[in-house]
Amino acid sequence: MAQNWEDLLFAHWEVPVGKLRGLVPAGLKIDTFAGRAWVGVVPFRMRGVRLRGAPAPLVLPPFPELNVRTYVIADGKPGVWFFSLDAANRIAVKAARAWFALPYFYARMKATGNGRQVCYCSERADRRGGGESLEVQYSPVGEPFRALPGTLEYFLTERYCLYAERTDGTLLRGEIHHGPWPLQAAGAVFARNTMTKPLALPLQGEPLLHFSQLQEVVVWAPRAIPG
Repeated sequence: MAQNWEDLLFAHWEVPVGKLRGLVPAGLKIDTFAGRAWVGVVPFRMRGVRLRGAPAPLVLPPFPELNVRTYVIADGKPGVWFFSLDAANRIAVKAARAWFALPYFYARMKATGNGRQVCYCSERADRRGGGESLEVQYSPVGEPFRALPGTLEYFLTERYCLYAERTDGTLLRGEIHHGPWPLQAAGAVFARNTMTKPLALPLQGEPLLHFSQLQEVVVWAPRAIPG
């Protein structure tokens, strides 16, 4: 699938590694930077979601999306583990659950503004959820840059696969292709954030914030990891 991610906020909190171990399948190693583990809350807009090469009528209309994630390794390959993904498009939610085995939820969402100031609201409306919500205003505050290998910014953003788990316990890896992230430092004001409540994982302290205006992405269907 091809898709564009627009006006994206990376909000990351440091968390104890031990708090994550029981929330991630045993077959995945928690990935850390200098011994520290991180959880990200990532709101953005999705645009141009389509099967690659599909005609224009099959492109989904733009919609907000929001994910809660941490970072893992399997077979030496670092990637992303999603605790949850919320989207304002029911078709996208159903397709991602069926094709990618990802924990997607339908949510009532609104994202207004542009790359200078974004007002973002989300409330989970899916019967499988508990009304988890996010309300945040964010904007870039620095000049664009690309993260250098070996830095924390690179560790948190330059990930080229996702991991998922089928209901039978089979671990999956889905490859992701995109160029280096065009990042900016960001500012954000969180009016509400209960996205990690189902994990019993409170987010403490000020988050590390980065903004990206646009990322063009290709995602492949996940495949089982050889056991």
